[in-house]
Amino acid sequence: MKRGKSKPSAVDDLYEAILCLETKKECSAFFDDLCTVQELKMLSQRLQVAKMLREHHVYSDIVTATSASTATISRVNRSLGSGYDIVFDRMKEHGTYHPEVAVNSGEEQPD
Repeated sequence: MKRGKSKPSAVDDLYEAILCLETKKECSAFFDDLCTVQELKMLSQRLQVAKMLREHHVYSDIVTATSASTATISRVNRSLGSGYDIVFDRMKEHGTYHPEVAVNSGEEQPD
């Protein structure tokens, strides 16, 4: 979803809070407090879908790997752009982008 230039201050507060986090452990603690298990699963699923779309996987493979619906895959596909690009490029820089890894959302990954 694209937002206009005048974002509510609550959204800005959320962005600032996320930017204050320094470690994966801090992120985990914050998002565990902020989101329900289902919300975290949905967010992580969308990230995995975006990764697979970026790698040109077909919808059927993405459904199998992530359990995402075709509607979710289509929605993520429409929103692929600079936000995802920034994250994936930074993950590559940090060595944390793993193209082959696509798992059902919400499953813990080894550190």
